[in-house]
Amino acid sequence: MKHKRFYISIYTIVPVIFAGIAFLSTIVSYQISEYYIKIGIDTGWSIYLWAAVITALAFFCGLMLARLILRPVEKFVKETKHLPVLASSEPDNSNKRSRDDLEHFSRVFEQITDVLSKVEARQLFPDIIGQSVALRGILNHIMKVSPTDSTVLISGESGTGKEIVANSIYENSLRKHKSFIKINCVAIPEGLIESELFGHEKGAFTGATAKKIGKFEIANGGTIFMDEIGDMPLNTQAKILRALQEKEFERVGGTQSINVDVRFIVATNKNLEKMVRKGQFRDDLYYRLNVFPLHLPSLRDRKEDIPLLVDHFLKNAPRSVQISSMAMQVLMAYLWPGNARELQNTVERAAVMCENGIIEAYHLPDNITKGLNSQVMRTLDESLSIDEQLREIERGMIIEGLRKTGGVQVRTAELLGINQRSLWHRIRKHNIDVQASKINNI
Repeated sequence: MKHKRFYISIYTIVPVIFAGIAFLSTIVSYQISEYYIKIGIDTGWSIYLWAAVITALAFFCGLMLARLILRPVEKFVKETKHLPVLASSEPDNSNKRSRDDLEHFSRVFEQITDVLSKVEARQLFPDIIGQSVALRGILNHIMKVSPTDSTVLISGESGTGKEIVANSIYENSLRKHKSFIKINCVAIPEGLIESELFGHEKGAFTGATAKKIGKFEIANGGTIFMDEIGDMPLNTQAKILRALQEKEFERVGGTQSINVDVRFIVATNKNLEKMVRKGQFRDDLYYRLNVFPLHLPSLRDRKEDIPLLVDHFLKNAPRSVQISSMAMQVLMAYLWPGNARELQNTVERAAVMCENGIIEAYHLPDNITKGLNSQVMRTLDESLSIDEQLREIERGMIIEGLRKTGGVQVRTAELLGINQRSLWHRIRKHNIDVQASKINNI
């Protein structure tokens, strides 16, 4: 015979138990008082005795509930202490921890959530390298918008990975099994862009010897990625707007409207809002495109990702090489106007130039090593003191040490020649994400 099982929420059980104790104590107290009054005996001592019994009962129930609820949590937290990827980022202080178990549990669960979010990001977006806070915010937005049909406007400097992000959105969308058409608006001559996008009829213009199907028609049911849309001619923008709003267009030289079901992802390295104010971009098209904006941070705004990117590029380098700490420090100090694309080219060049399998600082291009001095002067012009410059250098050394040791702080402290407590305080001071170093070694 199959037994039925009923499941009740803990949010219901705990209040019901304590409410029942309170109700029971009230009834019993009333009955005892009434009985003693009836027989003419003072009720004072009996009330106190019953209050003590109820207090002890409530304490025992609370203790058992706390043990029942917290024991699995304590066991789980204790087991996570032995996992390197979830090792505590704070110095061991058992006395302090025992005084505030809930705070400690909350902190551990936050670390676990953080690690799981990074693992999920790595699984969903293996082509997007980095674990910085800025990049994780972008990945979170990508996860939310990918399953929808919303138009996505990706902005950011050249080399920040706009096309990679567009690919990731497509790969995690409901249209991933349909066509994915990429269009570079800069690469198509202005006189041919309408023909490329919408197609043309035979005889529509000189040289149109046959009917041609445009990119929009080919992408029907799928996704179109239009890169560098800020360089699109104004007269073409009006037709793009109609295709976005009405889901229809006409071939060049044609009179019949063609309906399409297409999801749009667009990208630009220009400030479209500023272009709208200058009359260089249609405001109605801009507002139609700006449904779900994604602004990709520049590499200089997520320098903690540089070691991860360098390791990734070295794995795909022409030969097996490593990089020295000094060379890594130079890479992290550079401003990277070309962002990840420039970093990739730099690493590949240095991998070819190094002789003994280790990239040193002198293997890096002159514009990077010499540009370091101009960078310092530029930051000094921006009223940054020498202490702030030294903090940046110290932060870079700690990140590099954590990268080499896989985030193990004991080994990092030994590598840097400081004690573990000093390292922990420096990590807190510079707001360094230790988990990023650990997750890279899972």
